[in-house]
Formats: sequence, structure tokens, C-alpha cells
Amino acid sequence: MRTPICDLFGIEYPILAFTPSQHVAAAVTRAGGLGVLGCVRFNDTDELDETLTWMDENTDGKPYGVDIVMPMKIPTEGTSVDLGALIPDDHKRFVDETLLKLGVPPLPEGEGREGVLGWLHSVARSHVDVALNHRPVFIANALGSPPVDVIEKCHEAGLKVGALAGAAKHAKSHVDNGVDIIIAQGYEAGGHTGEIASMVLVPEVVDAVGPDVPVLGAGGIGCGRQVAASLALGAQGVWTGSIWLGTEEYRNLAGNKGWETAFLRATSSDTVRTRIYTGKPARLLKTKWTEAWAEEGAPSPLPMPLQNLLVAEAHNRINASGDPDVISMPVGQIVGRMNEVRPVADVMADLVTEFGEAVAALNKING
Repeated sequence: MRTPICDLFGIEYPILAFTPSQHVAAAVTRAGGLGVLGCVRFNDTDELDETLTWMDENTDGKPYGVDIVMPMKIPTEGTSVDLGALIPDDHKRFVDETLLKLGVPPLPEGEGREGVLGWLHSVARSHVDVALNHRPVFIANALGSPPVDVIEKCHEAGLKVGALAGAAKHAKSHVDNGVDIIIAQGYEAGGHTGEIASMVLVPEVVDAVGPDVPVLGAGGIGCGRQVAASLALGAQGVWTGSIWLGTEEYRNLAGNKGWETAFLRATSSDTVRTRIYTGKPARLLKTKWTEAWAEEGAPSPLPMPLQNLLVAEAHNRINASGDPDVISMPVGQIVGRMNEVRPVADVMADLVTEFGEAVAALNKING
């Protein structure tokens, strides 16, 4: 399974794993891949600093990466209070009435009411500054190209920069901006995703950026056969995400039995692509919460970051309730394969073993 990506990062397998859990990211790195820690959940830079120190100390000296959420264009951004004032009362009322209808209890007074500020441009910049004080080798941006000055700062520190792309034209633009690695994320993926499926998207992106720019296939990857398919389409590696939500190590972050029940019973058709999570199209698990937003009379989702600020407390309440029928969680169509909770090392081992079996079967066909 060795490709140029392995040599670029000093890893054994060209498997990159995005995850909000440091325990998952570190376990993937120790198992020979590249764990990439999602930073968006960190409102407190001190907490991120402590977490990356933990990553430094628990990855056996092996490389890891970080993922940020930063638009290339710098928005006009005031305080959280200023932004909150832009949220219509009708939207707030809809959220309150929906939570009541779904039977979601309130949080204890003063607990978990702050939104995830990592969606704000200024906070994402602070995440980059903290990361550069540690030893990641790679920084990826979930919203495409970061601002050019951020790319240059990362390059000066010796980091490679990656960006997600849902179309070939976006990938080419990222390269023009100085991005080193393109993550071609197909429609099947969880979280923010475009409208083109991976089978079509990956070769289009590979052809658009040329042979000198590494491409990672993303979206719908949860077994070794799908890793082999991505490499056959021209990718040099894979970017995985949803599959790690079903690992034992993820429990250290989630601690939510409702979420486990929800994904263990879900099929590949039990997801929906919607703007209700952040304001941009993202694939979520289909639940009573997502269905409420699709009903007649429901308001249209607000643009990023207002939508996230609108639903932040609601998501905290939903997650705290542990109700699998209501849970709000980004996940890709690969959720249909997530039928048991396993250690990260076992998932990695199966990806590698099944990849080898798939290649052997193809070689046998090829004579």
C-alpha cells in the first residue's frame, strides 16, 4: 500500500484519519497512518494547547496532523453578541418549539450553553497559531484554501497544507493558492461535502491538478476494497472520517450511548445532506431533528456561522439527552458498515488486510 504520500509524511500506510478525538488520532498514527485532529470543537486555545501537548507525548514520535475550519475570504466579524443579534427571532422560536416537541430536556443551569466558536475565522486563526507551537506535519482546511498568508506561515514552519475540494475547478484553485495536497471529498462523505460522488470526482480532480500534486480520495471509505478503489482512481492515499466514530477510542470523547445506538442500527440510506448543522451543506445522520427542519413551515437554515450559533445549545441538549432518535451528528453513508464498536488498531489492520486481498484478486484477474 506504500505510495509517495507515505514518504512525504514518514508514515507506513497512506491512510489519513480525520477525527475530533485526540485518542483516535493518536491511535491511528501509532498504527501506521496519519491521525488528523479536528480543532473546530476547541473554543479555548489553552485546551487545544494541552490537547496537542498530549498528542506530542502519545504518538510515539510519529507524525500527526490538524484540521481547521477557515474560509479563504476573511469575513466581517464582531463579537459573539454581535453575531447573535443577527439571528431572527422566528428561527430561535422554531428551535425552542422543536426541542419541546421532541421531548429534549433542558441543560442544567449554566451548563453547555456556549456555541462552538471554532467556526469563526478569528478562532480558526488562533488554532493555527497554537498548532505551530507543536509538531504536526500537516494542516488541512475543511473549507478549501485557507488565506494565502496562513498557507505561507505553515510552509515557513515546514508543514504541508491540504484542502478539501468537491469539484475539479475548486481543486485547481486550491493548487493555484499554494495548497500542497488536495482532498477530493465525494458526495457520500459525512460533514461538509459537495454534490459529486467519489467515483466521478477523484479522477476528475487527479486529472485537473496533474501528476505533481498528491490527491487523497475521501467519502465512502470504510474498508480496504474502497481504499484500493481510490488508489485505482489515481489518488495517492485516502482521507477517512466517519469510520472512526465507531471505535472504542472515540468513546473517550463522545461518551454518548445514544449516538452508538443510532449509528449501529443505521443503514447507508439513513443520512441526509442539509445546511441545518452549520449553514453549509453537510451530511448528517437522519433523525427526528433533521426531519423537523425539512417539514413544511420550517425556516431556511442561516448562513455560516449564524446557523451554528443558532443550534449550538440545541445540539448540546440533544447530545446530553442520549436519545438515538433525535441525535445530531455528521456522518457519511459508510455508516451502514459501522455495525460494531472496535479498537482503532483493529480497524486499521482490517483496512490494510482487505486492501491486500483486493489487489491480489485484481492481479489474479489480470493474469
